[in-house]
Formats: sequence, C-alpha cells, structure tokens
Amino acid sequence: MKYRSIFISDIHLGTRFSKAKQLLKFLKHHDCENLILVGDIIDGWAIKRKFVWPQAHSDVIQKVLKKARKGTNVTFITGNHDEFLRPFVPLILGNSLNIANELDYNCLNGKKYYVTHGDFFDSITMTKKWLAILGDYGYDLLLHLNAALNFVRKKLGIKKYWSLSKYVKDNVKSSVSFISDFENVLSNHAKNKGYDGIICGHIHKAEIKDIDGIEYLNCGDWVENCTAIVETYDGEFKIINWLDK
Repeated sequence: MKYRSIFISDIHLGTRFSKAKQLLKFLKHHDCENLILVGDIIDGWAIKRKFVWPQAHSDVIQKVLKKARKGTNVTFITGNHDEFLRPFVPLILGNSLNIANELDYNCLNGKKYYVTHGDFFDSITMTKKWLAILGDYGYDLLLHLNAALNFVRKKLGIKKYWSLSKYVKDNVKSSVSFISDFENVLSNHAKNKGYDGIICGHIHKAEIKDIDGIEYLNCGDWVENCTAIVETYDGEFKIINWLDK
C-alpha cells in the first residue's frame, strides 16, 4: 500500500517494550513519498538507565535510512526522549533526510498543518522534568506489570491481551484531564498561528478529531498500540492500527 505521507511517533527504540519487529513489518507493507517521524524515536532517557538495543532496533534505523536512500523524504522531528539531538538541529543529512524540532506540512487538500512531537506544550515535561522522568519510570513499571498480568491470564485460558497501562491512561481522572488539556493547548496554538490542523505524538493516544475548527491528529505509538497517521492521495488522513491487521 502506498500513501503520500506516513506519520509515526513514539517508537522508543532502546527500550524493552518497543514494538520494533511490528514496525518493520508495517514499513515493509507500506510505502510513501514522505515519512515523518514525529518524535521519541530513540529513547535517550531509557538508554541512560539501562542500555537495551536488540537487533530489530538497528533494523528499524537501517530500514528508514534505506527508504531515504531510495528517495523517500524522511523528516525526523525531535521529542523529549530524543532531545539529545536538539542542540544540533536543523540537520540536513543528504538529499532526503532532515532532523528538525517542528515542520510545516502542506496537505493535498490545500490545508496547512503544524507538526510537532508535542512535549513543548506539556507543562510537566517543560517545567518539571524530574516529575516527567518519574512518570516515565511509573509507565515502565506498568508495562512490566502488563507482561505479568497477561501471563497469568493466559494460564487461566484468557487469550485476549489486556493492558493495565492503557487502562490507567484511559480511565484515571487526572490522566484523562491531562490528555484533554494537551489536545486543547495544541489545537489553540495551531489556531492562533493560522494553521488548519496539528499533527503530534507524545501522549501515546492515536486520534483524529475536530477541536474548535482545528483538525487534531495524533500518531499514537509503537510501544502498545502500533498506530500511524497516513495521508492518502485523495488528501484524506486516516489512522492505521497495525495490530488490527
């Protein structure tokens, strides 16, 4: 399947829970003119704690570089977990690979979208980094608990995967409030700057919706959900959930 553009965020290479193998399959079956990596591609925070780098993580990097060599326009938007790249941006690596903090994207439908990872609009990440890092530890703990819980569920004959971390994110009041605030802040920024929409990541929740006349699009993640945003040649945006394929 070929699209004009594919937007992927929050792969978190360098962590145990990155779905690198699933992403490789996705990239094998989907081609595009523009591949936009919307931040948190390489998890520098996790690598500082403990170096984890399976072969599949290197394969993802090689796959992206191969696409760039073959003419796909690859843009790497930095996120908070790969902020180690920010002192060096903008970087132009060859004819088809760029690293930046943000991007203006013109869609086939004539609309203009602001592309950012989203952490610049997260007050906790920007003003209380220690708390963001503590939250990252907590999320990592929940992911470990997911594995244990689903092992027990399988032993009990329950085959369907269930995510404690996703349940907490979707149902705990403070988490739901944070997500809503995050979406509104980004949409307001896009509106104030004259954009028609915004494309982001950061909160690991794939979404396409209208917020006060602004099209809000979130790529989701490749830690639990394995989702991407694509632009078709009809100028339409869609969410692809690879786990549903």
